[in-house]
Amino acid sequence: MSGVQQQRDFAARIRQPEAQSLLPGIKAERMAVYEELFFNNVASLVGGAFPVLRGILGAERWQRLMRAFFAEHRASTPYFLEISQEFIAWLQQGYRAEPDDPAFMLELAHYEWVELALDVSDAQLPERGWSPLAWPLAYRWPVQMIGADHCPAQPSAEPTCLLVWRDRQDQVRFMQLAPFAYQLALRLQAGEPPVQAQLELAAAHGLAADRNYFDNARALLDDWQARDIWFPYPED
Repeated sequence: MSGVQQQRDFAARIRQPEAQSLLPGIKAERMAVYEELFFNNVASLVGGAFPVLRGILGAERWQRLMRAFFAEHRASTPYFLEISQEFIAWLQQGYRAEPDDPAFMLELAHYEWVELALDVSDAQLPERGWSPLAWPLAYRWPVQMIGADHCPAQPSAEPTCLLVWRDRQDQVRFMQLAPFAYQLALRLQAGEPPVQAQLELAAAHGLAADRNYFDNARALLDDWQARDIWFPYPED
């Protein structure tokens, strides 16, 4: 047996000890140490990134979920800090729901992941324009309100629009956005000049682009500037 095949067999046993034969020459007790070590490391990293979801599911369901993720998912990164992103990818592509799993599970997990992703991001605040550390998000479920004591059975009638960002103190912060503010944020994030974005939004929604309209938009931009979200150009 080649060294590569031995490594594959070893990894397969680590992932699914109940389904894979014990490797020749390795005692079951010794192999069990490796199996638990690898699993516990991954489960600890994932569990720390999704405390709300873990609490809602409960210890037994969370353990089964971690076992399935550990056994089934083939990660595309070797970095521990990116395992939570791999978990999101698995929920989107390979996860098989159990009857009692909440329908908001994926969206809640994504919302929890965003905080970690921004916290460890290497991106820096810009001199001008929209901060790469500010993410406008829209969910079907009110993810910012979900917890062990609040698990809605139906999604909201309207999308939940949020803005999550990291400021110059490296604090990750959250705010809920009105639909207009969310659409403006998306346009600024895409690099549109603010006046153009405001005019196009007014036209799209049948709003009068009058002084009151621009004053309200300016107040929004000023607030985002104060929060390290938007950094205006001189002509703005």
